[in-house]
Amino acid sequence: MSRGGRIRHPGVDGLAWPTRGMEHNDAHARPSRPGHPDALGWQGSPAWACPMKILMLTDVYFPRINGVSTSIESFRRALARRGHSVTLVCPAYPVGQVEEPAVVRIASRGVPGDPEDRMMRYRDLLRLGSALAEEDFDLIHVQTPFVAHQAGLAFGRRLAIPVVITYHTLFEAYLQHYVPWLPAELLRFAARRLTVRQCHRVSRVVAPSRAMREALERYGTRTPIDVIPTGLSLESFRSPEEDPDFRSRYGFAESDRLLLFVGRTAHEKNIGFLISMLPRVLAQHPEVRLVITGEGPAQVDLQRLAERTGVGDRVTFLGYLERCGPLQDAYRAAEIFVFSSRTETQGLVLLEALAMGTPVVSTAVMGTRDVLREGEGCLIASEDPEEFAERINRVLEEPALRQRLSERGKAYAERWSEDRMAAALLRCYARILPS
Repeated sequence: MSRGGRIRHPGVDGLAWPTRGMEHNDAHARPSRPGHPDALGWQGSPAWACPMKILMLTDVYFPRINGVSTSIESFRRALARRGHSVTLVCPAYPVGQVEEPAVVRIASRGVPGDPEDRMMRYRDLLRLGSALAEEDFDLIHVQTPFVAHQAGLAFGRRLAIPVVITYHTLFEAYLQHYVPWLPAELLRFAARRLTVRQCHRVSRVVAPSRAMREALERYGTRTPIDVIPTGLSLESFRSPEEDPDFRSRYGFAESDRLLLFVGRTAHEKNIGFLISMLPRVLAQHPEVRLVITGEGPAQVDLQRLAERTGVGDRVTFLGYLERCGPLQDAYRAAEIFVFSSRTETQGLVLLEALAMGTPVVSTAVMGTRDVLREGEGCLIASEDPEEFAERINRVLEEPALRQRLSERGKAYAERWSEDRMAAALLRCYARILPS
């Protein structure tokens, strides 16, 4: 196989390799200040000047919708704009899959107990080795710590190139929800040991937030860690007009005042707190409705909780909404975006809401501490129902505050562009490549 050709292999979809060009030069650093992305250490020398060939591997990608898929798409898009070539190796999905250039789909099987995810067939994945060797990749970037991680290490050894991993997920916080029959201490110990072992086998680690970096360092990780969040595609969140049919399409009255949550309906997202808190808002504003977009394993439990709490008729589950169109309409229709996840390593949906001019009321835990700054489009609350409801009621009752948060949120979101984050990622790559 030569550049410009296609990989063809049993169990592997065809791949068209993109042409490489020169990157656009990026300008530079502002003084660091709290609440500004530069405070995370993204200022520095200009990003890598020569076009690179990057091999990304992941155990999850679209049509599976989650933060990892969104992050991969964002960085691939921004790196390509700078003239770099990114080839992605990911699972094949039985339905909903869209063919993309430079995406290699590996035959996969279902994951027991997890209908949303797929596991790549490791043998099919390793058979790519000979074809990949002809492509002259500069480095490997692994996005998930499962089959993709093992294959990435194997390819790195075979091609004699460095391997980077992004640790998107704090697994110790998730495992207790999915294997509750095992002791929590045992799960935490196993998750931490596995995480450290994986981080020590790569050249560099990327963490999407300072909280994630701090957790990895507490575990004992000695590999250098760069904090690089997923950037925001600002062009996707600038549409100025609300779809006049959005409310009628989903059965909302014009008088309904919408509180919006966007994300998987999973236990670790702490959506139950929002539902349990809602009666305190309805006591002051009975016209409020909580709108939850996304799907996941906790949805039935959350619907039952809403009924038990007496707010079943004021909570609406919309399922997944397409990012380009319906999801933007939801952000525009909402008066407030609400969020209380305990395990976010970043919380990109918060930036999406701010970019759309939707005021945010949220807790600031884990990665959301890096994203949120009081008054910059948001009011921060603790996980206390009274305090959280008070913040919501205040925004609902003060139009001037609502307008100020909307305007400042849009300006604040501009600082988190995906091009800026791609430049930071290129600087990370430059640190492990020969000069």
